[in-house]
Amino acid sequence: MLGIVGGTSLLFSELPELEKRQVHTPFGNAELLCGDIVMLMRHQQGLPPHRINYRANMAALAIEGVDRIVAFGSSGSLNREIMPGSLVIPTDYVSMTDIPSIHDHAIEHVLPVLSEVLSDKLASLIPEARHGGVYIQTKGPRFETVAEIRAFSRVADLVGMTIASEATLAAELGMDFAALCTVDNYANGLADGVLTFDEILEISRSYRHRTAELVNTIIKKMA
Repeated sequence: MLGIVGGTSLLFSELPELEKRQVHTPFGNAELLCGDIVMLMRHQQGLPPHRINYRANMAALAIEGVDRIVAFGSSGSLNREIMPGSLVIPTDYVSMTDIPSIHDHAIEHVLPVLSEVLSDKLASLIPEARHGGVYIQTKGPRFETVAEIRAFSRVADLVGMTIASEATLAAELGMDFAALCTVDNYANGLADGVLTFDEILEISRSYRHRTAELVNTIIKKMA
């Protein structure tokens, strides 16, 4: 079954009508939207990135039978060639913060990857998206400093606060995972002026129709 994870980029989009369901997991409860596919809104109840219960969210998707996940991630560009408004399908990631694990009581080593098969499928469905690039995750909720962005830009193309944690947990739970990143802004120091969260929300609102079309295309072609 296909699972779709959404964040800021989906806040203002018209989404499919699905049944709201509370799922109990060993790591806490998670609220899902269930039907022919399963959707998870990662910022439910207004949670900022550093307070999201990633383990409960990913475990709930696995309990509901999800075996493939496409995650939408709002991100900042670390590369001037990747302009705000772009779509990017990353093929690898780096984390600058602790990533949670379901393996608290056993030694397990999981290879963290973004699914090549799912990523290729996304690229075929969304030809306007840039296919390839590295996503780097920071903890949040603060934005990164100019010096941090300068350092990150040497190894990555996008910066965000969620995808690496979700992708790693998905791998631990045996679910294939791919990401579609919406580029909302240039990262701190690359853009003129000071970026605010309200500006990011406004950008997401302006792209709400495109995002809804992307969700519907993914459901129609990949479910």
